[in-house]
Order: sequence, then structure tokens, then C-alpha cells
Amino acid sequence: MISFSKLLLNQHHFGDSLRYHPDVQGRTRGTTTEKGPIVVWNCTRTCNLNCKHCYAEATCAYGPGELSTAEARRFMDTLAAYKVPVLLFSGGEPLMRKDLFDLMEYGNQIGLRMVISTNGTLIDRDRAKRIKELGISYVGISLDGLADVNDWFRGVSGAFDKAMEGFRNCREAGQKTGLRLTLSKTTSRELPEIFDLIEEERIQRVCFYHLVYSGRGSDIINEDLTHEQTRESLNFIIDKTLDFHRRGIKTEILTVDNHCDGIYLYEYMKSKDKEQAGTILRLITANGGNNSGSAISSVDWEGNVYIDQFTRDKPLGNIREKDFGDIWNGIGDPFLEMLRDRKKHLKGRCASCKWLNQCNGNFRARAQSTGDFWASDPACYLTDQEIGI
Repeated sequence: MISFSKLLLNQHHFGDSLRYHPDVQGRTRGTTTEKGPIVVWNCTRTCNLNCKHCYAEATCAYGPGELSTAEARRFMDTLAAYKVPVLLFSGGEPLMRKDLFDLMEYGNQIGLRMVISTNGTLIDRDRAKRIKELGISYVGISLDGLADVNDWFRGVSGAFDKAMEGFRNCREAGQKTGLRLTLSKTTSRELPEIFDLIEEERIQRVCFYHLVYSGRGSDIINEDLTHEQTRESLNFIIDKTLDFHRRGIKTEILTVDNHCDGIYLYEYMKSKDKEQAGTILRLITANGGNNSGSAISSVDWEGNVYIDQFTRDKPLGNIREKDFGDIWNGIGDPFLEMLRDRKKHLKGRCASCKWLNQCNGNFRARAQSTGDFWASDPACYLTDQEIGI
């Protein structure tokens, strides 16, 4: 994640202590010394929507291979023992999992910090109140445009209205909630209206995701922004970040899944405020760029462990057979060893990029779409001149 609020405005939010900690870079275990990674748990593949970009290729049917309640509790015990800083419940749609609230209550008992990634359509008032009571730190609700665009993107009519009810029910319950939007040719056209919505609904946090070509996301590569369109969208997000700040609107603004964004912000600020540009460079260097396989991990509904939620063709092991910590330590795993020392293995533009210490080769799942895991990320929108070639 690239925090525009932190890099442009020096604002501080919880995730910044993990994202920009000076001890992050080069760590193979997690976000800081002696801590495990953030874990995204796709706790179910079941979903009530049919999103065009779903990396999990979620389905409306319940799968027979999902971890049982007892297996899930044992898994959560190993995460607590491994000192993971955050467990993120995702899916599919996590609220389709019948024992979700029991598991969140158990996570509370063993001291896990928990967040939820949801489409929001199932969060009625009672569920919002229960989520708040269980001490869930944050609820991220996915919304890809206003009504017509969102419902087209998510494959179900009425999904926008139900998601907005979810936002409002969380706000009424006092639950911290944010908006998650995937940038695409279609959704980016509605960025002005999306920012109006954020302001009107007093949404506390917004994350703009770059498209990753994984799962059903591989089928809509033609929806991805061109490099020029990406820069135009980022310029608009920068302008709105500064505008919100000037007008006292306290919304945290981030982008996700493209570490070029931090470098883009540095280049933007260089001609405007050299001191702040220096701060940006220091922070993105401390962050170290893409941290799949080090500070971020993913576990699917059947217990398979991955370097992130998108790289699903390279399982590291299964928590039904080994503890999460033993899998993540990766002793004797040649793939993890290469990934955690990836700079010497990267090819193409990445191999000679002057920003390698700040980007770390960006997203390998997108590189994989070219047929070579170690190739350049095709979503890098920086010019040859900007990267020193």
C-alpha cells in the first residue's frame, strides 16, 4: 500500500507503523523484526456476487474443502504464536462463512488484530453492531463505481445500494470503515463522483487498487488502464488528497498493488517541496517496495499458503500439514529463497531500474501474465528516462 496521506501530508494512521518501519526492508519473516507477516485469509470461496476481477474466482456454491471451525481455530492459534500483526478475513465473501462471528470472537480471545474485506451487501444493522462489539479494527467495503458501473462490474443488480447500506450501518454502529475500488478504464471515469460520495458519506478511508491479472482478473486485462491513463488517475487522486486536506476532510487515501506510485509521488513533489520529497524518498526506501512473500501472506479456504492472494499457482504448503510459521520460515524452499533475494533474479526493465530498492520489482503476479515470473511488471508506467535506462 502507498499512503498518499502519509507521503504527501505527513499524516499518521495505524498501517503506517507497519508500512514505513525502518526495519521492514529485507525482512523475510514479516513487517518488523520478530513479527510474522500480515495474513490475508480467504476464509471461504463462496460469494453472493460475481465480480469480473475476482482473483479467487469465487462461486455461489459452498465448497466441501473449506477449513472446519476446529481447523480454523488451530490455524489462528499458530498466527497468534507467530505474532502476525493483522489477520484479514477475505473471500469470496467472508460473511457467507457461517462461523465467521465465532471465529472473530475467538481471534479476540487470543489477541489477534482483525480486519474484514467484504462487498458490504450483507452488513445489516445487527451484523454491523456485532462487528463493532467484537473489536474488529477495520471493515473495507469494495465498491467499483456508482450504481450502474458497480453492479455491472460486480455482476448483480442492486449490489451498489446494498453496499451503501453496509457503509451506513457500520457508520451508525461506530465501526471504522473504508472504500476499496479497483482502477480500470470503466471505474476511473467515475473518480470525481466517487470522491463526491466519499465526502458525502463521510467515509474514513479509501484504497484505490491497481488491477492484478489473476483469477477472473486475467480475463479483463483489456479493462486495465494504459500507462498514460494510470498517470492521469493518479494526478486526480493527488489533487483530491490535497483538496480534502485543505478543506479539513479527514479521509485516509491510499493506492494498492503498484509500487511505482511511491516513486511517482516523489517525482511529483521534487519540484514543489524538496524537503517533503526527501521525506517521501526516505519512507518508500524504508518500505522497500513489494513485500509478497515477506511482509504479506495469503491462505486460502483449503489451508494452502501463498506469497500473496494473487500468486495462486505457487503454493508454499498447507496448514493442515504444517504450522503456518514452519511454512513461512521457508527453510529449504528454493522458490522462497529466490523471492526473498529477488533483485538478482529480476529481468528486463526491472533488472536495471534505479528504483529497485524502492519498488523491489513490483508485482510478480502481473509479471507472471507475460509467461515469466521474473520478467518486468507490465503495469510499470514509469518511463525509461524516469527509471534511469
